[in-house]
Amino acid sequence: MTPRFHSSLRAFRAYCETLLRAIRAYYNSSIRALRPRYDAAMRDFRPRYDAVLRALRPRYDAAVRAIRACYGRLPARSPRLTLGVAAALVAAVAGLTVGLTAGGGSPAVGHPAALGQPAAANSAGTASGPARWTWRAAAAANPNSRDQLASKDQVQSQAAAQKPAAAEHPAAAQKPAAPAHAAAPAAPAQPAAPAHPAAPPAPPAPPAKPWVFYDSVLPGAIPAGQQVATYATGPYAASPAELAGRGKIMWIDVTGTDYNATALDTEPSDATPTEAADWAYHRLLKHPHGLAHIYTMISEWPAVKQACAWLPASMQSRIRWWIADPTGVPHILPGAQATQWYWGQNYDISTAAPDF
Repeated sequence: MTPRFHSSLRAFRAYCETLLRAIRAYYNSSIRALRPRYDAAMRDFRPRYDAVLRALRPRYDAAVRAIRACYGRLPARSPRLTLGVAAALVAAVAGLTVGLTAGGGSPAVGHPAALGQPAAANSAGTASGPARWTWRAAAAANPNSRDQLASKDQVQSQAAAQKPAAAEHPAAAQKPAAPAHAAAPAAPAQPAAPAHPAAPPAPPAPPAKPWVFYDSVLPGAIPAGQQVATYATGPYAASPAELAGRGKIMWIDVTGTDYNATALDTEPSDATPTEAADWAYHRLLKHPHGLAHIYTMISEWPAVKQACAWLPASMQSRIRWWIADPTGVPHILPGAQATQWYWGQNYDISTAAPDF
């Protein structure tokens, strides 16, 4: 029985291998025939997809602004608006952001743990810092939270400035005086040491001056010795190895998802104004002592500022505006910290204020 079984098995295996060779040859020929058609179809479809995406992004941003404006006009205390309904509304907007944009999603507001904060700290609604408070959670809890945050920031800054030094140690201020003892005989007065001439005051430091930096999709084209800004994400992303020896690099994100990047490119083909606000929030939350540089065109600047107006005042003060205004003459636009005034074939040039 065993020899017949083995011979049958060998015959079956040979038949399977012959069948597989025939199917593989037919599969390879079909792939070779279909691949050019598939590539042509993709090349034809990609421009349509990009055009639809560019057309939908402004409508999406306008819809988000309309929802936020309607939400801000709700009464402070409405019998029909509960905390759960408000949280569901903001969570729906956040979910829509994650679904329609590439990358820049934010955690849902309905779950405080998703923000990395304990539930009790979020319910307190204080503005003591990002460790216990986020602007999205406050917006879900109270439609007037932005105004409350601004007033709390102002009150806290004034209290910190006027706080007396002795208040740090109340025990020392309330310590009872020691019981009086008999006065000891006074020691003979020592002759005063001769006075030394006072050192001349140090000269004031010279005021900081604006500085110039270059940005390019080809960082190797930037002249040696110049400050370099180049891309960390997107089709023109550069690697740190390409820029070895070029000093401190300003890295630019185009997706709104790289919170370690120095700046964000906000243009119709890159991040949207809403994504810029989300990127600034997450970057400043991850780097409490850092800055968020936002690059945009002068025509898009008002929309980006309106989107970032929902951030806490402490975060808005750490946003640095980098605006494109290619006049060919070095200048810095009022209200901006840097202006890109030259567009060239290989690189662009910007002038930045000392606090950029």
